Amino acid sequence: MHQQEKENGQRFAPSRWNNHRLSALIVLVLLVGLLAACGSTSEHEGAAQQEQKTAEASTTASSETAVQEEETAETAAGERTVKDEMGHDVVVPAKVERVFAPYLEDSLLTLGVKPVAQWASGTQGHIYLQDQLSDVPTLDFSSGLPSPEALMAYNPDFIILHTANYAENGVYESYSKIAPTYVFNNASGDVEKSLEVIGDLLGKTAEAEQAIETYHAKVDAAKAEIAKVAEGKKAAIIRFAPRGISMMGGNYFSGYVVYEQLGLGKPALVETENSAIVSTEVLPEIDADYIFTVEQGPGSMKEMTDTKVWQSMPAVKAGNVYAVEPAPWLGGGLIAYGHVIDDTLKALTQ
Repeated sequence: MHQQEKENGQRFAPSRWNNHRLSALIVLVLLVGLLAACGSTSEHEGAAQQEQKTAEASTTASSETAVQEEETAETAAGERTVKDEMGHDVVVPAKVERVFAPYLEDSLLTLGVKPVAQWASGTQGHIYLQDQLSDVPTLDFSSGLPSPEALMAYNPDFIILHTANYAENGVYESYSKIAPTYVFNNASGDVEKSLEVIGDLLGKTAEAEQAIETYHAKVDAAKAEIAKVAEGKKAAIIRFAPRGISMMGGNYFSGYVVYEQLGLGKPALVETENSAIVSTEVLPEIDADYIFTVEQGPGSMKEMTDTKVWQSMPAVKAGNVYAVEPAPWLGGGLIAYGHVIDDTLKALTQ
């Protein structure tokens, strides 16, 4: 019996060991499988996270690129929006190459710009500018502003109107459909300021500043010369026009140059007025040492200057009457003003 139990013990011992080995192996396999599964899951999650980060980076980069491209396009276009003196929002091109600015040709030429077409009465433009504008087509303003169809033939890319009157009766609406249109209230009211504005619109700011500086130097030099011979003296500027005879004050055109810049005194009739009607009856009231006559149209002043009243005026008796060209004396621009200075300086100092 004991021997049998011993033999049975020997027979069953390896079986129990094998069972332990099998259990350990199964545990080991399960553990390896679990670790492998965890590793696979971790790698999958890591890959997913990496893909998400890459996608987010790509989206951000794309957004930044789109913004940069948009900003670059805007910079390249260079357009900007300004308000004109009538309150219109005007889109100014980055570079204006074909400008139409009737009655502002003086300022354009001062900035080194030729217009695509020039203002004209009939076929005659500003006479004093024709040495520079002889090859520029004219548009007749004698019966009003040119039609949009006439203007379109010149293909302007920017339009500047020198007075609010030019923009009335639907003209602004029509012209602004052709090209961006900037309207001054009255560009002739302050020629230097208008020149600065035009310079800014056309990318010619430096040229405007230089022109004004040069002009001021001319004014200062002429004023000093005139003061030597005409200190305290007065001058009258009498305009003989088909619609009547008037004396100019100091707010515009040549009156501004002669009175406000060169320092000559104003006759009493225009001391506080922008103009005064002149008739034979008021001639004795014109207290002037010098008279500048601006004749618009031949023969328009003969009827008055042939009278005894005219001949008895102190300035006439002293031989201090000077006929000047009407175009620059009625012009609004630094070129015109320069002619007025030259004429005045020549009359009073030579």
